[in-house]
Amino acid sequence: MKSIFFHFMPYRDLPEDFDKKHESIWVTPPNDELCDPNMVRQYYKWSLDELELADRLGFDGVGVNEHHQNGYGFMASPNLMAAALARRTPNNSAICVLGNTLALYTPATRVAEEFAMIDCLSDGRLVAGFPVGTSMDVNFCYGVTPTLTRPRYREAVDLITQAWTRPGPFTFNGEFNQLRYVNPWPKPLQKPHPPVWLAGGGSVETWELAGDRDWTYNYLSFFGYQLAQKVMGGFWETMDRMGVDRNPYRAGYSQQICVSETDERAEEEYLEHVMYFFNKCMHTPPWFREAPGYRTRRSSEFAIKSNQATEIVRMATMEKDWKTLVDSGMIIAGSPATVADRLIEAAKTLNAGNLIALLQIGSMPHHLTEKNITLFAEEVLPRIRGQWADEGWDHRWWPSGAASRVGTLAGEPERSAR
Repeated sequence: MKSIFFHFMPYRDLPEDFDKKHESIWVTPPNDELCDPNMVRQYYKWSLDELELADRLGFDGVGVNEHHQNGYGFMASPNLMAAALARRTPNNSAICVLGNTLALYTPATRVAEEFAMIDCLSDGRLVAGFPVGTSMDVNFCYGVTPTLTRPRYREAVDLITQAWTRPGPFTFNGEFNQLRYVNPWPKPLQKPHPPVWLAGGGSVETWELAGDRDWTYNYLSFFGYQLAQKVMGGFWETMDRMGVDRNPYRAGYSQQICVSETDERAEEEYLEHVMYFFNKCMHTPPWFREAPGYRTRRSSEFAIKSNQATEIVRMATMEKDWKTLVDSGMIIAGSPATVADRLIEAAKTLNAGNLIALLQIGSMPHHLTEKNITLFAEEVLPRIRGQWADEGWDHRWWPSGAASRVGTLAGEPERSAR
């Protein structure tokens, strides 16, 4: 199983009354009042330090992503962070940019160029993430017409993949991108192009794109593996219908994880920061979550049927109920043995070979984040890495320049191969 330390880079010091006083963490949180550039300067450095630590400790990959006008993740340009990581990750972990929000770029050749630069800088370690993007980012922050979000996205996918694979210069005449000359310098180091990973929240069309293009699908959720079962079940049913095999490396999922010496100590150390996350970093009103027309009817119907998270989170956070969050799988927390057992259960349940490990959560300070990363790397990774090793599946979606760390039994030393 591949483990990617994924960083959203939240603002870690929002005021106590933030969720009572302000409308939303996304789109409208007042920047002059809440976002201190002196604090941000430190957060960016901490975040890079934490990602670089994960590389040194043997994670398979490090991950960044793109969001706008929000305090739960303000890495507005993940490519800048990825470029820095390309030069400061000596253990050759994959650099997973999940990803660039394609509908925001006109022309989308900007993404083709910058991803190619990162791939070359990193010696072929880039995972190229192609998310549709949240409605908050695309429609509210950047003003894209909701019903045009997916047409713009699909055209951008075509333009970028052609820019990477066709000899240039060539002409591209689309609905949203009209280019007399498409001739990017450079092209990616990996051929025909870096592995593409899709990231989504349960849209049927994204599953179908993954099957059509033979790309990996990653369900990015903050509500844990148990509530991910309906979404991932829908994904695998779609793959079955399309005649696509059930290779677990086709799928990834995100999971919030808190590791400590014991189950009891995990609650003592992490409860405050998990509550900060759910109460403040998830504070978005319904009118911002999805603009009308952003999602297709098929995907809207599926989302309505599969959404169970809101009430569980509301009840647990009102009472600061750690047990409910843990029992429901919203977070996986405890001793290394407890965490490893739950992660193996999650991987089997979801048939997923890529773990997007969320190890910096909410207000979690730098020293505690480093502890979480270190305990996970030293005591959990060796227990879970061999999860799919005996089944003969080939991870065709792993970047060719990244280290391939070989799974072992618990207690045996790690091995690394290139």
